[in-house]
Amino acid sequence: MTALWHAGWRERLPELFGQEWDVLVIGGGITGAGTLLEAARRGLKALLVEQRDFAWGTSSRSSKLVHGGLRYLKEGRIALTRESVHERERLLREAPGLVERQSFAFADYANHKPGRHSFLLGLTVYDMLAGHRERHYLPPDEFLMLAPNISQDRLEGGIKYTDAKTDDARLVLRVLQEALAAGGVAVNYAGAKSLLRDADGRVAGAVIADAPSGSSYEVRARVVVNATGAWADGLRGQAGAERKLRPLRGSHLVLPAWRLPLAQAVSLMHPLDGRPVFAFPWEGVTLVGTTDVDHAEDLVQEAAITKGEFDYLMEALVFQFPQLGLTPHDVIATYAGVRPVIDSGQSDPSKEPREHAVWTDHGMVTVTGGKLTTFRVIALDTLKAVAALLPDWSAPMDARPVFAPPPMPDARRLPATWAARLQGRYGTHAAQVLELGGYDLYERIPGTETLWAELAWCARAEAVAHLEDLVLRRTRLGLQLRLGGIDHLPRIRQLCQSALGWTDERWDAEVTAYLALWNAHYALPREYA
Repeated sequence: MTALWHAGWRERLPELFGQEWDVLVIGGGITGAGTLLEAARRGLKALLVEQRDFAWGTSSRSSKLVHGGLRYLKEGRIALTRESVHERERLLREAPGLVERQSFAFADYANHKPGRHSFLLGLTVYDMLAGHRERHYLPPDEFLMLAPNISQDRLEGGIKYTDAKTDDARLVLRVLQEALAAGGVAVNYAGAKSLLRDADGRVAGAVIADAPSGSSYEVRARVVVNATGAWADGLRGQAGAERKLRPLRGSHLVLPAWRLPLAQAVSLMHPLDGRPVFAFPWEGVTLVGTTDVDHAEDLVQEAAITKGEFDYLMEALVFQFPQLGLTPHDVIATYAGVRPVIDSGQSDPSKEPREHAVWTDHGMVTVTGGKLTTFRVIALDTLKAVAALLPDWSAPMDARPVFAPPPMPDARRLPATWAARLQGRYGTHAAQVLELGGYDLYERIPGTETLWAELAWCARAEAVAHLEDLVLRRTRLGLQLRLGGIDHLPRIRQLCQSALGWTDERWDAEVTAYLALWNAHYALPREYA
């Protein structure tokens, strides 16, 4: 099998953009990727364009959880919870090594909400929706074996339950891999600048600007899908539709695993306002989140954590793990994402509904809202709206497996668990990742679960246009290592510069740009720098 994006693939863009497409998907996050896959596998000629990098927006800055939405039960959203639980279970079966079970532990303190009985009742319903049961309540001695560093003041016991986690950016890339194998085309750094209209005023394509070349193209399509998430109101405005979104920011902290060691996730209610906060082991580090605040900043700029959000999350950590003596300087990175939430007029951002919506405006289908977990359902709902605009096309909208079962790569070269991880992240290309060089590439990068070979593969085959693409999304080194992994840049250069085709001047410029970006959007707030 050839590489995903072969060398010189962008040279074909004038030819590709000059064709007429059945479906033009604008937006390269998980919703756009899922829509491209479902369209291509049903025989539609489908093109996806993304103005930045694949998964650049919300889909690389989520909480990394594939979950049923336990808190939605409290709000009475049974249908959303059922849908999410079923999709979680599907992904666990279809993508081992990429989507993995994650146990959660919730300490039960005297006179703290939510009460033990209401929580356990919710978990009973949760188990019923998932089709399995587990023991949830543990006495204090057993619970402290699961979460030994938590506060023991007034501890009466604890509750445990199971959800799942993933690498969100790798999930997007894996879905795109399946879409390309089905005949779809995906192009990053190609932004939709304006919509094209036919004589009747119906949306008939878009003007696409290819950032690397500086060229613009009029791309015609029978149906345009606006899958730009939190940015969707921009294109909808061009189509004459009213604004409906309320962008909400969720920010996170990343700590070294040795500084906040966890055997499983710890979930708690924040002592200030009772909002749920979690900390869990992820990719060799410990992830802490999340906030839920209105994002009033320009959506063109990357989101970043504020001092108020940083202090809020640190307060939760100090409350739950008092004996660890955690300080702001234990945090090695931060990140923030903007959620595409539909505005229902709630005063409290956390109470806004999380369901997705699909609208059609003058021949353009817009899909937004929803959750990472339910991307397949969202894509199928989007395709149903597309079908209504293509009267000469029909196809069954059954929920097929997202991922084709890939062969397990040769595990003789590395532990079986590492091979399974590569299989989950790279699918049918996993074996090629292991064919790139000597045994030194099969070593993990210290402080992470990433192999050096993964960097080499991504540079060769995964449409990397900038250094930030490589270390923030294809791999997650920029989140897992202090100062964005600056100490490893010489080795990364040795492995990747030639494959990327960059001169020394280009490499130096990319490093400068990446470090400036990291310090502005992934570092601690300046008050703690």
